[in-house]
Amino acid sequence: MTSPSKATAVTALAPETLQSWFKEHQDLVVIDVRSAAEFESMHIRGSYNVPLPLLSEHTDELAARLGSRVVLVCQSGVRAEQARQRMATVGLDTAYVLTGGVPGFATAVGGDVVKGKDRWDLERQVRLAAGSLVMLGLVGGKFVSPKVRMLAGAIGTGLTFSAATNTCAMGKALSAMPWNKAAQEPTRESAILQLPVQTAEAGAAA
Repeated sequence: MTSPSKATAVTALAPETLQSWFKEHQDLVVIDVRSAAEFESMHIRGSYNVPLPLLSEHTDELAARLGSRVVLVCQSGVRAEQARQRMATVGLDTAYVLTGGVPGFATAVGGDVVKGKDRWDLERQVRLAAGSLVMLGLVGGKFVSPKVRMLAGAIGTGLTFSAATNTCAMGKALSAMPWNKAAQEPTRESAILQLPVQTAEAGAAA
């Protein structure tokens, strides 16, 4: 593996390119870093679900099982980019981030996805929760107490911090809610140790 200090430029991957790789039977692994519930709702056929918190906890073990051609996907690309940065810290610096995430792949011509129970994705839930709390703060500040307006300010500060650090505490909190839990949550044993072991040489030769 290449060390992070010798990292190559990471290329955003278009859905059409990923489709062509599938059709050509390219040697690659697609890792979906969304929650298990989001994965159940819809995922790219043949992809593996390793939620971002699990990936962050076991980055070394995961990277050791992957070859040189790895595609990271999520809902919009934000979490996939966070995963790419984590993987780069342990030497896997050739990962691709799928442009447009799973929805972008699904809407592309020929995008093969598996659909299950319809759920709101986590990022949509974050927007709803943040917007609702801001509205609550503004309305409460007018009809209850001016101090309630501080809630809107706190949410604004939190969103600004999330953008600056490329993290989302609200998303992490929402992912722990019962409605965002799948029947079987991925574990180190089921999600990482079950991945087929690949080699960088095999990926490069594909």
